[in-house]
Amino acid sequence: MVMEGLGKSLRNVLSRIGSASSVDDELIKDICKDLQRALLEADVNVRLVLDLTNKVKDRAQNEPPAAGRSMKDHVTQIIYQELVNLVDNGEGIPLKPQTIMMVGLYGQGKTTTTGKLALYYSKKGFSVGLIGADVYRPAALDQLKQLGEKVGVDVYGEPGESDAAGIVKRGIEKFKDKKIVIIDTSGRHALEDDLIDEIKRIAEVAKPEERVLVLDSQVGQQAGPQAEAFHNAVGVTGVILTKMDGTAKGGGAISAISKTNARIVFLGTGEHIRDLEPFDANKFISRLLGMGDLSALIQLAKDEMGDEEEAMGKVAKAMMTGKFTLNDMYYQMSAVGKMGTLQKIMSLIPGMSSMEDRIDYEASQKKLQVFRVIMDSMTNEEKEDPSIIKAKRIERISAGAGVTPHDVRELLKQYNQSKKMMSSIGKDRKMRKQFMKQLGGVDLDSLKELQGSQ
Repeated sequence: MVMEGLGKSLRNVLSRIGSASSVDDELIKDICKDLQRALLEADVNVRLVLDLTNKVKDRAQNEPPAAGRSMKDHVTQIIYQELVNLVDNGEGIPLKPQTIMMVGLYGQGKTTTTGKLALYYSKKGFSVGLIGADVYRPAALDQLKQLGEKVGVDVYGEPGESDAAGIVKRGIEKFKDKKIVIIDTSGRHALEDDLIDEIKRIAEVAKPEERVLVLDSQVGQQAGPQAEAFHNAVGVTGVILTKMDGTAKGGGAISAISKTNARIVFLGTGEHIRDLEPFDANKFISRLLGMGDLSALIQLAKDEMGDEEEAMGKVAKAMMTGKFTLNDMYYQMSAVGKMGTLQKIMSLIPGMSSMEDRIDYEASQKKLQVFRVIMDSMTNEEKEDPSIIKAKRIERISAGAGVTPHDVRELLKQYNQSKKMMSSIGKDRKMRKQFMKQLGGVDLDSLKELQGSQ
């Protein structure tokens, strides 16, 4: 989960508000202290923390709640809004033809992020070209070529050439017909004059519309000086924060945007090539506070599962007809596997973050894999009508899957629970409308052909 430690601390603050008998000046004062502690422990800049908590205190004490809103909800909303303001510096990178220059120090994930960004724009329908202008790290161009091959985009580089600006000039000419050109520049272990001079020369040659600083979320307070130096050199327009899926505090990197007046444009949320999320301040804070992000969950499903209407149709049909089979369950488990880790998916579902201490994600992920292996050992008849699976079939299935009969029975138990839940939703008109509204606005009552098949 993104910035798990800070998220848990912030949710504890909101929980304290919710459990209080009333909201008075003493509670507001204590809440602001808790906020300060949570943000400082996450490495957020002290000045930014004090500024935020002073605003929260002033608004909570002097700003009347909207009509019909309780004081508890009012204070919670203020905290939410001020946290959004902390990280919101404007829109992300626009979807239009452009040249993007990537800058940053060694070890920040710059080259990997370049590949991820190439995949992002390719999926949006743009032709993409990558230019390898890191002339100091021997394996940089090879790595970029491997990433380019993986995402299906062309890579330009000149092995052995030391003139990075020259490489970029010729690369841009090579890719003049590409809609998106992304330049992977050299990094260093520390900020040095020759690095700054080099990226200035590249910027003069490429004239990039976007100059993106890649920052490792684990760098802490050092992120500020790094961001300021790169900004002074080339005028940073956007920041991509990497490794946001770990236990990193992340506050130092977030604070760095105040040094550049640039906006956070993407978050790197995993090692997989697709683990790059466009940054949205409201959704980011919503997830930190345990409110989830269903729209991101739907987009993730659409990107990884293929046709959204087909995916929704499968769920809708199962709910409307009550004919939820093991084939349907297998489809859902496969979709979850494609979408990423279970923990990542759960973080997008409202309220699930409060259960994080009670869920063994690793064990659950392994259990899903075992269930899929078991279903692979079943006949299609058994998956379409699990009621026929009795003792002898269980023995055969378990032997074929290399598991115990208990594992097969556990799968069948899970299936029956899922089927019961689907059936309940399908029978309850109000519940199913609300459920499908959350899943992207599909109206089950409009699916007349499914009703006819009942």
